[in-house]
Parts: sequence; structure tokens; C-alpha cells
Amino acid sequence: MDTLHKIKTAIRQAVGFDLDISYPPTSELGDLSLAVFALAKVKGQNQVILAQEISQNLEQNKKLGSLISDVKAVGPYVNLFLNYTNLGAEVLTEIKKAKNKYGQNDSGLKAGVMIEFSNGNTHKEVHIGHLRNICFGDAITKLLTTSGYKTIPVSYINDFGIFTAKTLWQYQKNQKQYQAMKGSQGYILGTCYKDAVSALEGNDASKAEVTRIMKAIESRQGEYYKLWQETRLWSIAYLKEVYQDLGIKFKKTFYESNVIADGLKIVSGLIKNNVLVKSEGAIIANLEKYNLGVLPIIRSDGTALYPVADLALAVKKFKENKITESIYIVDVRQELYFKQLFKILELMGYQQKITHLAYDFVTLPSGMMSSRSGNVITYRELIDESIANAISETKAKRADWSDRKIKKIATEITLSTIKFEMLKVSSRKTITFDIKEALKFEGYTATYLQYTHARIMSISKKSGTKKTKADYKLLSEPAEKTLIMKLAKYPETILRATEKYDPSEVTKYLFELCQNFNDFYHNVQIIKSKTTVKAARLELALAVGQIIKNGLELLGIQAINEI
Repeated sequence: MDTLHKIKTAIRQAVGFDLDISYPPTSELGDLSLAVFALAKVKGQNQVILAQEISQNLEQNKKLGSLISDVKAVGPYVNLFLNYTNLGAEVLTEIKKAKNKYGQNDSGLKAGVMIEFSNGNTHKEVHIGHLRNICFGDAITKLLTTSGYKTIPVSYINDFGIFTAKTLWQYQKNQKQYQAMKGSQGYILGTCYKDAVSALEGNDASKAEVTRIMKAIESRQGEYYKLWQETRLWSIAYLKEVYQDLGIKFKKTFYESNVIADGLKIVSGLIKNNVLVKSEGAIIANLEKYNLGVLPIIRSDGTALYPVADLALAVKKFKENKITESIYIVDVRQELYFKQLFKILELMGYQQKITHLAYDFVTLPSGMMSSRSGNVITYRELIDESIANAISETKAKRADWSDRKIKKIATEITLSTIKFEMLKVSSRKTITFDIKEALKFEGYTATYLQYTHARIMSISKKSGTKKTKADYKLLSEPAEKTLIMKLAKYPETILRATEKYDPSEVTKYLFELCQNFNDFYHNVQIIKSKTTVKAARLELALAVGQIIKNGLELLGIQAINEI
């Protein structure tokens, strides 16, 4: 149990009621505030008088003497001022001892949770819109893990849809052109798909040809099936490159082509049970009585749609894994689809918790991205251009560094920036991605956080190696108290972010922590202060550095020691 949680628990025990404990808007009003509305209602007592009684009782409570320095009743609230001498000692000692484990909790009780994200497609490009899914899913996995859940991150690759036939149709028509292109084969397939979408628009004859190719692939025989097998491996290899760049690891990877047969068997059984029905040559789920409309399952031409494989995969997940919850991370456009899918699973008898975590779009300053219009930034274009810019800027600042070191730092800055931009707003908000703004050293950016961490590491290095025991009682400056309280709030920030499935809670906390530290750095001497004070302030700075590192790791970002 972390220090702040212990204090809140002790206060509630002293009061004898589970009061709501919040934070006043300014430190002048107190560090913690108790609202007595609920207790006054239970007791049938005047709120103001009850607040005064509680205030007096807390002041006289000996167990709280080391934790609370003052208590004041203000209307229906009881405001408490913490004893920062003891708070600082406990929090800093806890961080120094726990290190990268500070902030962890066991709220998940080792419950099994499967998180499905990065549902990429073979034979398509990977662009910055996909990066939001990947970064969000990885952060959710890390949050759940640090909160005591047994997580199983998985990826589901769509490798058997109509888009594969479109790409192969285009590739066969212009094979020499694509073979002459530079870049990995998987990346080239993405370009091929984009070209196919444009070429097929308004071309009914070619669309019919694509349908025939899709049926040939589904038959699992013939030249098109062989070409599908070969090109599928190109895409899988390219996706692995992307995951390796981003440091993403999955415990399992599912492929649509491997579950489609089981899905067709499930569909057959659901038709017999009248969950699915035939309609005008197609097979559908009529969910109108649940206000969920109609979900097509199999087209009238006999080709399968996404629900066929999704049903099979959902069954496979619960059958083969000990999980209490299955989480799908897919964009907001699929909200109705997942409600429909979950309803069918419910009608099949599945009662386990199934959650769809939706996220909104990534746009560019010029507007919405569109593969058809060409207004899209591919992953490879983004990474290569961003690293090149970061290398140029780093060279200008660090002429004494080797080219190898410059490239390493530039790559880390680029990846930090991209991940942070994908996570710094709540998933329900649109992201306008502007790499130039994101790379700035000031403002709500990863670079600002990394620069602050590097500054702390520099302070530690310059402080020398002489060991002096820190006296935390000397941390009495307002900026120091602000930092101590902020550090104490880190564990509950992690818990809140986990409960809300919201990594942006962590990004906001880290940004505010860095602001607090830089205020401290500019207003309080560290290295040049007296030896005893210097030791305490250095411990405080190192604790901040540890929490920045911990928080960044939850976002899938590696802290940089020098920039």
C-alpha cells in the first residue's frame, strides 16, 4: 500500500465512514479535503456542524499526529494539511526502495485478460492511423499488467479478406513495375493496394474479376492461392519489422485464414438454431429486436465477411485461455459492429466480460487522411523522415557526438514522440498529428519529458560521488512540497488510468510532474546548496527521474539519459 493510500485509509478509519477524499484546488486550502454530505445524510445531522465535529476528532487522533499537521472545517468540508516532514521521508524512501516497481498494485488479483490490438491487414500499407491502435493497445496491456492482471496481448491479422484479392489483381497487372520499386516487399504491397483501390473505382468488370480471385483464394488451390501464400509472408515479415521498431511483443498472433473454417461451422450451427437466417441469397443476423439492425455474415456470392472469423476467434479465445475478460481495441467506426458481434456471442451462451475499447481518428493538419486521395502518411515514410530531421537537429546541438550515437538518440526521440502523441489525449478524442510540433522541446511533448529526465541525470552526474545521508526534514521549500505531493499521487494515477482504460492520465501526470520539477530546478539551488540540503534535494530529483522513467515505460517509451 502506497503512502498516500495509507494516509487516506487511516483518515477513513478515524472517521469511521468511507468519506469522499479529494484534493482542494489550491494548496493554501489544504492537501486533502473530506466532503461530509453522505455521512450527514446517514446521520441526519447538519453538514456544517458535522464537519466541525470531525475536524476536532481528527485533531485529537494520536495515530494521525505524524501524518497530519493541521485540520480545518470549512462549511461542509474538512480540509487537512499533511505533515510534509514525514510525508517526504516516506514517499522518497518508498520510491528509492521500490524503484521501477513503485506505483504497482494488485487490484487485478491476477485475473486473466486478453487484449487484442494491432488488427493489421496483410497486403495493405501501415500508416499513422494504425499507430494509434498499436500504441494504445500496448499501453493498456502495460497498465493492466502493472495493476496485477495476468495479461495476454494478442494480434489478429486479417489475411483472407477481399482486399487481398484487390492487391493481387493489381500486382498481377503491373508486376514488373512493383518488382522494380525500392523498399521491403511488404511495404510495396501496401502501395499496390492503394493503387488497386483507385483503379477499381467505378470499374464493375474489374470488380467482378476481383471477386473471382477471392473465390480462388478461398478454394485454397490454384495460382492465385499460391501467390496469396507468397505475398502474405511478405506482409507478415513487414509487420514484424514495425513491431520490432516499436518494441511491441505479442504472446499470440491469430490469422483469419486459420479460423475461417471453424467460423463457417459456427455459422452453419447458428442457422440451425435460427440465430442467423438466409436472406436474398446471403446469410445475416437480424438483430433489429435488440435495436442493433442487421449484420451481414456471408455475401450473396458465397464469400465470407468479417463476422465469420471473428465469431470463431472469440470462441477460440475463451476455450483455449483462462481469461475473465476479452478486450478488443478497434476504432470508433466499428462500435455498432462489436455490439452486434457481442450480442450474437451472448445468444450463443457466452456470459464472460467482452469489452470494445474504441479510439477516434488520427488526422493531419491538412485534414482527414484517406488512402484513396493519397492524403496519408505511411509508417515507413513517417519514421524515415522523422529520424532524418532528428539526426539533423541533434548534430547541430551535439557536434561532439559520434554519428552512431546521434542516430541512436535521434531514433529514440522519434519513437518517443510518435508514441506520446498517440497517447496524450483520451482515446475518444481526435488526434491532429503534426510531427514538427511534436518534436518541440517545450510544451506537452515527449521531448519535453525526455529533456527533463536527461536534465535530472545530468544533475546526478555533476553532483559527484560523495555519499551524504539525506535529511528529508530539510525539504521545506514550497516547490519541494509540491514535488513530494505529486510523487505521492503517482500510484493512484496508475490505478485511475487502469480503471478508465486511459493512458492519457499517465501522460498528463508526467507532464505536470516535469513542470513541477522544472519550477523547482529554476527556483531552488541543488548542486550549489549546502552539503546536507544538497543530499536531500538530489534524492528528490532522482525520485522524480525514477517516476518519469516508470511512467514512460508504461507508455512503451524508453527514458533517455542525455539529449
